[in-house]
Order: sequence, then C-alpha cells, then structure tokens
Amino acid sequence: MYVACAVLSVLEEDRKKYHEAAEFMANWSMDHGALEVMEAWEADVPDGKNTDYRKAVNAPPGEKIVTGWVIWPNKQVFEKANEALMRGEGFENHNGDDMPFDGSRLIFGAFEPILTKGR
Repeated sequence: MYVACAVLSVLEEDRKKYHEAAEFMANWSMDHGALEVMEAWEADVPDGKNTDYRKAVNAPPGEKIVTGWVIWPNKQVFEKANEALMRGEGFENHNGDDMPFDGSRLIFGAFEPILTKGR
C-alpha cells in the first residue's frame, strides 16, 4: 500500500467548483489504479499557536482547509499514474487552468504506511 496525501485551501464560495474538480481527479485516479480516494472539507480546524493547517498552506481569511488522500496498491502503480499525470493523459478535454485553489500553496506527499487498522 502507498498513500498520497494533500492539504490545501479553497475559497468557501468555491466549494462546489472544488467538488467537481475533486470528482474528476478521483475518477482519473481510480482509472489509473487507485484503490480509494477521500476528500474532506473543513469542519473543525482550530487555529494553533505555533503551527496549524491554515499556517501550513498560508490560507487567507475566507478559505477553508481541504485534505485528502489516494490509496494506491503500491509505489509502482502510483509512479505509473504520476507519470501519466505529468504527460497530461486523460486531461485532453479538461481545463486544468480553472482550478479553484492556488496550487503553489498545496502541500503534497506520499507515504508508506507503518500501521493500519479498521477497514
């Protein structure tokens, strides 16, 4: 298992637009081998004294924190999908310039699980 995670912020009024973009990427990821995709919109994200989600993505007032992950069966499937992403495969009819967030403030990383429980 290999997990790609992201944290970003989106203007509150762009929630529907973000959901549509997330739906597109979730379908794209599943078509390229992902096992699960999860996107979550801020419900209770407190401000911290030293650090917090807002500070991490430099979110201005009016933006909500969004986090999510994609679970891949392994690193090799993730890398193959990432290569397809970099080539723009599957984006021929999609306007990527119209993303409802500032990608320069997105935090992204991939992780190898060290513990899993539940589902």
